[in-house]
Amino acid sequence: MRSLDKHELKELLVKCWMTHDGLWFYHCLQECGIEKTSGMNQAAARTMGTIEAKRIIRALGIEKVETFEALTELVEKGFDLVRGDFMQFDFSFPSRNTMHFETSQCFAHDGIKRMGAIDGYDCGIFARVAGWFDGLGIEYEIDPPLEGCLMHTTGSCFRDFTFRFP
Repeated sequence: MRSLDKHELKELLVKCWMTHDGLWFYHCLQECGIEKTSGMNQAAARTMGTIEAKRIIRALGIEKVETFEALTELVEKGFDLVRGDFMQFDFSFPSRNTMHFETSQCFAHDGIKRMGAIDGYDCGIFARVAGWFDGLGIEYEIDPPLEGCLMHTTGSCFRDFTFRFP
């Protein structure tokens, strides 16, 4: 039997976590329907994000995120921790206090579409990201808002977060 290196271990844990997340969604969908399931998923993802961000800053030895520079460092290091290789998205910081996310392939969209529920799905991925900023007490705006699935309606997905630092 061989041992897993750190990257293989992280990939396995992320895949297992996302499998749990997808199966929770599927079984809830069967019992409750898409409207209720999507709402619960949004709430759970956002709440998880608030907890996750606090755990990540403690693990990284960061006391507070009070500047845009500190936020960019947290996002870069934090995404290295929670992002699996199968998660195909890019993020950038095109201007001060702005973060841009973009993807042309989304594992969540693909999974929800296979379940036959994409028409009523509201993106849980960006709810999780928004939860990070909620948990850190950072004021922000999201454009476009977290409604529906852009991958489904437009064929690509993006979000811009604009932050208000003192």
